[in-house]
Amino acid sequence: MNSFFRKIVDNFEKKGTCLCVGLDPEPSKIPHRYAGSETPYFDFLADVVEATHEFVCAYKPNIAFFESAGPNGLDQLIRLIRHIHDIDEDIPVILDAKRGDIGNTAKHYAKAVFDIYSADGATVSPYMGGDTLTAFIEREDAGIFVLCLTSNPGYADFENLAVDGEPLFVRVARKMAEIDRHGNIGLVVGATHPSEAEKVRETAPELPFLMPGIGAQGGDPSAIMKIGMTSKGIPPIVNSSRGILYPEQSTIEAVRESAIRTRDMLRRYT
Repeated sequence: MNSFFRKIVDNFEKKGTCLCVGLDPEPSKIPHRYAGSETPYFDFLADVVEATHEFVCAYKPNIAFFESAGPNGLDQLIRLIRHIHDIDEDIPVILDAKRGDIGNTAKHYAKAVFDIYSADGATVSPYMGGDTLTAFIEREDAGIFVLCLTSNPGYADFENLAVDGEPLFVRVARKMAEIDRHGNIGLVVGATHPSEAEKVRETAPELPFLMPGIGAQGGDPSAIMKIGMTSKGIPPIVNSSRGILYPEQSTIEAVRESAIRTRDMLRRYT
């Protein structure tokens, strides 16, 4: 087991959590008290991390929210990831970037994710072929999460298409299991499609799942915990973003309480 997934297992066993908090700063939803800051994303999310780190196994910032704020937004992302590591070096950060390109370009994407942003893991797209993932997979201590069965409604447009009699998402899962030579590949498997997720688990029993869709998207936590655990005992990394970051009461204490409730809900099904 590589160091990334060892941290996930340790957090599950020692802290009783498989919750991943998605750090997606929506400008219109960030509490007004951060509005006057030159670094509102960092200030808000640093407070979120300080309030929730006891209850999570990982964090997952989505790079798009920071990119859309320009260079200042990306600087805030770099600071945020460093801040998470300073608070608890045993909580890995997954950069949700969904990268996927030809080999030479992929090397630069991987360098940015791991050497510039200092992330511990990343999401990647497999649809240009397995060779486009090599630059990421060669980072043996990272967690590489390959898009397989995503949580969005339009997943069926392509991921569920039949290829030689089976869904494309099953083919992706099988291919990733075949090339997982370093034990650092996981799959993005939406919590919103439990019956399809069972097929992924049957196809790739040893690959860990990053499972979005539990919060605002309404995924079933009992199905998540049943399907998500690998044959080697690595729990699913269950992501919630909006459901934790933006509670009805826009206070950091309310964010903390949302994280605790979500962690406890997942615990009931372990």
